Amino acid sequence: MTVLSLIDVPKLRVGDALQNFFDWLTNNLGGFFDAVSDVIGSAVDGLISVLEAPDPVILALIFALVGLLTKGWKFAVGSLLGLLLIISMEQWAAAMQTLALVLVATVVAVLIAIPTGVLAARKRWASAALRPVMDLMQTMPAFVWLVPVVTLFSIGVVPGVVATIIFALPPGVRLTELGIRNVDAEVVEAAHAFGSTPRQTLFGVQLPLALPTIMAGVNQVIMLSLSMAVISGLVGAEGLGGQVTTAISTLDLGLGFEAGLSVVILAIYLDRVTASVGQGMGGGRRGFWPRKPRPPAQDEEDSTLDGGEKESPAVAEIGPVKIGG
Repeated sequence: MTVLSLIDVPKLRVGDALQNFFDWLTNNLGGFFDAVSDVIGSAVDGLISVLEAPDPVILALIFALVGLLTKGWKFAVGSLLGLLLIISMEQWAAAMQTLALVLVATVVAVLIAIPTGVLAARKRWASAALRPVMDLMQTMPAFVWLVPVVTLFSIGVVPGVVATIIFALPPGVRLTELGIRNVDAEVVEAAHAFGSTPRQTLFGVQLPLALPTIMAGVNQVIMLSLSMAVISGLVGAEGLGGQVTTAISTLDLGLGFEAGLSVVILAIYLDRVTASVGQGMGGGRRGFWPRKPRPPAQDEEDSTLDGGEKESPAVAEIGPVKIGG
């Protein structure tokens, strides 16, 4: 008899416990999940109707104009060519369905992620509690999230949106927390010294300075949403994910390649536009009308605090902190 055989490890039926939990949710909170399903389904259908209303070429020109304003004319021309390629491959309707799914999932994920990240940045106990949850959400295989959401929402576009929100949420929380934590402590102390309340410090100092990092989180949420939206085709979500699923089931190489190429074009467009918006909010490049670098003024070079230290650029950027309202 070996030593290992003497150790009796009890078997934990984690799967049975989760199955019972979801059965309880389905039996007792069915009305709530039906209401959530109706709201998400209506939002996605409404956005699809808006995106499909204009002529595809006109909408492609509008998207190219957005690229012109945020990134520059070279990106605008490349975006227009890529979008026209989607139209020519007859994948435009599927691409707009995927874009609607991604936008709805991104909006919901950002609305949850930013307040959660703020809470984690201001409360260490919240950060310690959320970190393993974020690890679970981010490292669990994406396909696994489809199982519980189908249990709660059946098949269709709604479980695809919910699974996408779960999968794409963690980067938004992590980067919001990171951005606020990285705000210069002296700037925060200066805001407190001028009498700012915690709420004023958050909205007047920390969030504006953390905005580039928060926008990087939003960019990651969009990218992960797009990748998950394709996987959501397995549970009946329409769009490019559905096209990929059809291509796999029928071994249609051409359809799968066209759908995949459309996903790549959408991903590049969304990534560049959101990244450029984030840089613009952080005072970086301004797209089609970049600001000329301003020569340093003599007064700024010589300006020092009473203690002989140079004034913090962040303090100069914030300006006087409003007190009492």
